[in-house]
Amino acid sequence: MLAGWVKAIGRTLEAAGCDSAALLAEAGLDRECMDSATARCPLANTARLWEISVAATGDPAFGVKVASHIKHTTFHALSYGLCASSTLKEAFERLKRYCHVGSYAVEYEFFKHDSAYHCVIETIEDVPFESIDALVGAQLRMCRSLLGRDYSPQLIELQRPRPTRIDDFDRLLRTPLRFKASQNRMVFDSEVMECPLEGGNPELARHCDTIALQYLARIEHDDIQARVREVLMQRLEKMEPSQEEVAEQLHLSPRTLQRRLGDSGTTYKEILDKTRHALAMAYLSAPQHSVSDVTYLLGFSCDSSFTRAFRRWTGQSPSDWRAGTRARVGAAAAGKPAAVPFRLTSVR
Repeated sequence: MLAGWVKAIGRTLEAAGCDSAALLAEAGLDRECMDSATARCPLANTARLWEISVAATGDPAFGVKVASHIKHTTFHALSYGLCASSTLKEAFERLKRYCHVGSYAVEYEFFKHDSAYHCVIETIEDVPFESIDALVGAQLRMCRSLLGRDYSPQLIELQRPRPTRIDDFDRLLRTPLRFKASQNRMVFDSEVMECPLEGGNPELARHCDTIALQYLARIEHDDIQARVREVLMQRLEKMEPSQEEVAEQLHLSPRTLQRRLGDSGTTYKEILDKTRHALAMAYLSAPQHSVSDVTYLLGFSCDSSFTRAFRRWTGQSPSDWRAGTRARVGAAAAGKPAAVPFRLTSVR
């Protein structure tokens, strides 16, 4: 888990009048080792810290309150990428792609069903209920920072048992709550999710995505998928690198690369396709890039090849997708009130 999470827990403990340094030490966490912005802490120790924190404060809503102590830099470049997203939908798609910046313990599913968007938090390993509470609080805090502090989703479901007291849950989340649910889920109105945000900055978001990918590649050095993505980002421009060329860059034989990717549940072509998809959305959001520019930057041989791939990803041509995005931005500017600029606020 990124140390920024642990620091936020520490600040919440201090706000509750507890000795955070002593409690961190009890959990086996060295405060000095967390000074680096990229430091990470073992999940076992952070799970112990959650347990200790709830016991020390006696607060069943402690996890939700941790969200109020998150800072701009808590989640490295991901924080800024979320703030620079052009829509709330784009922000959650970005969160899904780069969630491992914050922790390897969870992953996200984000999809549209009928007239609503659903964000489901899936746990890869056993995590305390309070950790999920904090994630939900952090996501809601992001929404309110981008849309205004009065915003609330349609529904929040939590797998955790119903706490003995839910007054703080109701006060901070201000959303219909269901406990003992089958999954941890937030449900959002689709119109709000797709409405362009005044503070959207595609160029900044694209740079943050690049930094997040590079950071993940560094910390996942032994993760073959991350290493392949990093090479592709460096070599996609002008032409599509072959699997043999990528293997050579990684000092592996093509057969070894193929085997290791197979062991991790994917193929070279799948990683290439997903990397191109993510970069295409970022590049097309920047007005200075023409469709031909993006074709070149992603290593496609011609515009038609890129257009076919983009239709497969989105159901639209690159030009239609870009025109639709601009139309939504124009309509929002002409007829909708300006969104509240990003600022650091509490979940309240």
